[in-house]
Amino acid sequence: MHAHPARLGVDIGGTFTDVVLEIGENRFSTKVLTTYAAPENAIVDGMHQVCAKAGVTPSAISQIIHGTTLATNALIERRGAKTALITTKGFRDVIEMRTESRFEQYDLNLTLPEPLLPRNRRYVVNERMDANGNRLTPLALQEVEALAEDLRAANYESIAVGLLHSYVNDTHERLIAEVLAEKLPDVMVSLSCEVSPQMREYERFNTTIANAYIKPLIKSYLGRLKDRLADEGAACPVFLMHSGGGIMSLESAADFPVRLVESGPAGGAIFAADVAAKHGLNKVLSFDMGGTTAKICLIKDQTPKTARVFEVARTYRFKKGSGMPISIPVIDMVEIGAGGGSLAHVDGMNQIRVGPESAGSEPGPACYGRGGENPAVTDADLILGKLDPQNFAGGSIPLHPDNAAKALHNTIGQTLDMGATEAAFGLAEVVDENMANAARVHAVENGEDLSDYTMIAFGGAAPLHAARLCEKLGVSRCLVPQGAGVGSAIGFLRAPFSFEANRSVFMRLSDFDPAKVQALFADMSQEATRFVRSCDAEAEILRDHKIYMRYAGQGWEIPIALTAEQAAAPDAATFLHLFEADYEALFGRAVEGMEVEITVWSVNAYTDQAAITPLTEAGALTAVATTATRPLFDPALAQTVEAAVLTRTALPPGHIAQGPALVTEDETTVVVPASREVLTHADGTLDVRTKETSQ
Repeated sequence: MHAHPARLGVDIGGTFTDVVLEIGENRFSTKVLTTYAAPENAIVDGMHQVCAKAGVTPSAISQIIHGTTLATNALIERRGAKTALITTKGFRDVIEMRTESRFEQYDLNLTLPEPLLPRNRRYVVNERMDANGNRLTPLALQEVEALAEDLRAANYESIAVGLLHSYVNDTHERLIAEVLAEKLPDVMVSLSCEVSPQMREYERFNTTIANAYIKPLIKSYLGRLKDRLADEGAACPVFLMHSGGGIMSLESAADFPVRLVESGPAGGAIFAADVAAKHGLNKVLSFDMGGTTAKICLIKDQTPKTARVFEVARTYRFKKGSGMPISIPVIDMVEIGAGGGSLAHVDGMNQIRVGPESAGSEPGPACYGRGGENPAVTDADLILGKLDPQNFAGGSIPLHPDNAAKALHNTIGQTLDMGATEAAFGLAEVVDENMANAARVHAVENGEDLSDYTMIAFGGAAPLHAARLCEKLGVSRCLVPQGAGVGSAIGFLRAPFSFEANRSVFMRLSDFDPAKVQALFADMSQEATRFVRSCDAEAEILRDHKIYMRYAGQGWEIPIALTAEQAAAPDAATFLHLFEADYEALFGRAVEGMEVEITVWSVNAYTDQAAITPLTEAGALTAVATTATRPLFDPALAQTVEAAVLTRTALPPGHIAQGPALVTEDETTVVVPASREVLTHADGTLDVRTKETSQ
């Protein structure tokens, strides 16, 4: 019998499903191919594998924390339920008109993402609230009842309700929900006043529609998953990772599935923040590369950067405004279609292009031998010597170099007159430059210099590419933690139970009402605490308070963090001082004499986490003697070199090896180019750094 509880973290990715079982200080992990038709099958398979490694049965698991790309993929691939929108008369086309801004101003053939719902699935009711929540036009129940009959005849599975200014006064939305519950009891309903009670109707309506669109799919999946796990002996509570970096109950996730969008990447950012805290790092670039996508996130002071709005399914890579906006709390990161399964092709200008299309797990890259014919990033990595064909994924998936070489020749080599190695080099350089460029853009948008940052790399493919990205970005250090291949799943086990409540209440500082602010914070605190208590009935709950402020006339706001004391005793002068200090830090100067406004208020409730003890720096280092080698193509030298090959266990804490080298483990391989060396810290983390840095 184990003295510590067993906790299971599960991350479903586009290619692999990562499963981690943690019992006290012991951790057991595995990667299994994702089963698209029934994702729960891969989870059950992985659960049994890690339980066998740990010598326990599934009944020993006390808690399961799960993150999934199912919600994101359903939105991108438009595989949601038949959904209708009910909105205020005159606002039927808001989700199609968008904000009327052009993200690519001079492109005459601009491609905008299609709205989730065509016009014939968008319905209106004659009602109206003003911006202060006063009723201008009352809602007629007879009209709603008649509309419900029309919706019944159309056989909708889910309905989104988004009315004008319902974030201030939700009376009419609640009345519509009551009628729908009576007339259409089997149809799922999502209210914008619950899903995203914030100003800006385009973002709010779109978020509510997205929630309704994926709600039947996610609710069905979560129900099947819970029942299947119970049948396999794991009849324990199941929690879900949400996009804001915390954990929510399965029931809350089923009601608000839009908060699961980006849940997997959020776990990775939490994992990187935990590693940063252990190593005392205040500026970290989190790099997560899996089978389908790569995610990059800035982490300052051991806290990932967050946002209130993000986009999915962008039609233009890196272009803000070209995607579908989702207005929920989210860890801010840039995501591109550059994973191990990302497919390459040659475009009309004879340039190599990679992604966003992916081979996934079915059929997978050509080297998997499962029917894939087009070259993927993994095929290039194999040909360049980064992967051992006999020891990929712990030997569970044999790789076929001849298939990889053939795919590279047919797709790239024939067109560009290249050999397999040169084609692989070109493919790898393109995907690495895409990721480096994404990191540069993200850093510039946030006013950061990446040369001051340390990279933390995780995900099955990231350690293969991290050192090359560091060379391109001028980053001198890269940490690869233990368990990097399943980093997001480990991150789930580090995350707190949390929920962020938001309200849009417009208030100018010249009209500041302390009593109203106190009541607003109290209401949001109660809502957020209720969600956290549904996950943990006893733990101490902490709260962060935040307001979003701007100068009058500006189109967007900046977040201002408040202490608990400042939120309990709100004061206009204090808020103004905080705003001007943050504004000056961001833009160089404050603007004197301008009216200042508050538009959004936020309370994040979360459970306290165990304190992290920082590690001490490695002292004198012992060189590791290596005898095994294999050819490795070093892109910085543009030539093949003989790289030392050693297992991770052969590089214990306090030891160092010179590049070029390959450090192998079951879930990934760390590539150390000739410009770098690698040492091991006390916690087993590999530190890949420039040789000049250590000297």
